[in-house]
Amino acid sequence: MANTENPASILRRRSLFFRVLVAAGCAGVVILVFVLFFGVGRWLVVEDPLEKARAIAVLSGRMPLRAIEAAKLYRQGYAPEVWLTHSSEPGETLKRMGISFAGEDYYNARVLVHEGVPPEAIHVLERPVVNTADEIKVLAAALALEKDRTVILVTTRPHTRRARLLWRKLAAGQGRAIVRASSDDSFDPKHWWRTTNDALDVLREVLGLVNAWAGLPLHASQ
Repeated sequence: MANTENPASILRRRSLFFRVLVAAGCAGVVILVFVLFFGVGRWLVVEDPLEKARAIAVLSGRMPLRAIEAAKLYRQGYAPEVWLTHSSEPGETLKRMGISFAGEDYYNARVLVHEGVPPEAIHVLERPVVNTADEIKVLAAALALEKDRTVILVTTRPHTRRARLLWRKLAAGQGRAIVRASSDDSFDPKHWWRTTNDALDVLREVLGLVNAWAGLPLHASQ
């Protein structure tokens, strides 16, 4: 039997199907965006189970939170030493201008002593760093010289995932890192968009993760 359906009716039905398909696709994209937006803060925060290590390393930034957490872990007996990194800038530039400058490592060391870490247990690693990737390389090189090749990396909550990723990319085979966040960090992973600091943290970490996944094509300015 011949198909007597009106061609216009067929076109209308196909057009309706196409519009429904587009609407469903748009709805799916909106839902995905909502899930990513509201979930990214929690996704950024990762921590590893604590165990004893050769040293506790304080990653640069957010002074004094990270140093305070490192001191807490030291007092709990998780490692016999606390390692600090240091940057050559802006100290060298200021020195040429005749202006004295005490770097972040100096103040972190003061915080550690204040929190009960003896000065002889604090070690500032020699090679200067610029960013987290540099810190990972310096820490891994120091750890490779030790018999116990486990280090606890202390950072702040939104920085934990990137710190873990960079260790896996840059320090594979040179030791094991236990990533821990400061327990006093005010970052709110469930409502990160409510404050400027948290929003900037999320933006910086997402961009940093993309750079790490891409093989670190972008480098920090010296």
